[in-house]
Amino acid sequence: MGRNKILIVDDEAGLRFGVRDYLELQGYEIDEAESCQSAQHLFRTSRPDVVIADYLLPDGTALDLLPRLKEIDAGIPLLILTAHGSIDLAVRAIKEGAEQFLTKPLELPALLVILQRILENKRNFHKQLANKSREVRTAIDPFVGTSAAIRTLAEQTRKVLPADSPILILGETGSGKGVLARWIHANSPRSEDAFVDLNCAGLSRDLLETELFGHEKGAFTSATASKQGLFEVAHRGTIFLDEIGDVDLQIQPKLLKVLEEKRFRRVGDVRDRQVDVRLLAATHQDLGHLVGEKKFRQDLYFRISAIPLTFPALRSRREDIPVLAQYLLEKFAADLGRGELRWGPECLEALQSYSWPGNVRELRNVIERAVLLSEQKTLGLNDLHFDGRGSRDTYSNSHLTLLEVERQHIEYVLVEENGSVERAAKRLGVPRSSLYEKLKRHRIGMSRF
Repeated sequence: MGRNKILIVDDEAGLRFGVRDYLELQGYEIDEAESCQSAQHLFRTSRPDVVIADYLLPDGTALDLLPRLKEIDAGIPLLILTAHGSIDLAVRAIKEGAEQFLTKPLELPALLVILQRILENKRNFHKQLANKSREVRTAIDPFVGTSAAIRTLAEQTRKVLPADSPILILGETGSGKGVLARWIHANSPRSEDAFVDLNCAGLSRDLLETELFGHEKGAFTSATASKQGLFEVAHRGTIFLDEIGDVDLQIQPKLLKVLEEKRFRRVGDVRDRQVDVRLLAATHQDLGHLVGEKKFRQDLYFRISAIPLTFPALRSRREDIPVLAQYLLEKFAADLGRGELRWGPECLEALQSYSWPGNVRELRNVIERAVLLSEQKTLGLNDLHFDGRGSRDTYSNSHLTLLEVERQHIEYVLVEENGSVERAAKRLGVPRSSLYEKLKRHRIGMSRF
């Protein structure tokens, strides 16, 4: 991670040099500007954490500059310096959003204390936002279990936590890739900053581009205001791109540029912006196969796959199911205020003998539904409602009609393909138009996938 960055705006080169020299010795990274215009340009591209600006500048005042910077980043702290301080001016500056109003000559040790306090408050604010955004209720420990596969994954993951290299998380749909990504962020040096995630499946090229990189006002017809992209939102934190194999080929070079140069451009802008993020990516697809089919860039594949982590399917670690089931039962019982619940006879055996095509996500859903609907303190077999896609004979779909089996299989494939009709049709071996007809016939809504 980069050092805290300060932008100094003053037309006095001697003052800029003195402040820069002192703060660099304290471990800060410094940028300099001598006017409102140059400050605004640097601010867009260098992403400082704090701005220190002289009140009187060649092309305006710090109060003229303040709203321009706030339009780009509403949370930026601005310290205003002046040789001609007055109470009225100080009050006005604070009212208009300045963080501090300091008089010259500047006492550098005092400035350092102020900067440390501002940056600490900023870190605490971002930490609170990150905590609020975390899905506490549905989040689970990714390493619950005793199997060799899950222990190996835990060991590999802990080894790569301190690094800033991209991580590629592989595994079937529902296996826990998103849970693992959140755990990596929460236990990394970036944990106090933002965690931003985006599922790339099914997003058009234009929508994906503006989501990732943002856009400038007027970049296209509906762009009535500038918008930050997720890379900007995740600055100094972590961005998690789920189903990265679905990223459009024309977007992939821009993604590679962010990873290699830490720079990008908003849609409709001509300036590069700096950003400091760690990328976590996930997919259930074979990216190597997509590279061979020229559907995924080889250079991007090599860049994101330097550290691959594979989440095992639940059916391949059946010895973990009793431990996971007990963990989830206690969690949902506490979350839903059900007190202490127990598994009845044969429940754990039933859970272990089911094949779990939806992996841990399906297990979680089955247990949450049981806790919600059961009125008993001891859960029984009747409280476990499987969807019929697994291999357990007790829950087979032999009693279903052919149309019902077809509907269930279509729904299963759509879940596996994250709602992509094109991929689902290819996997089912039917034209896309035929699949749309079947969706209409079975009244399968796409909003759930």
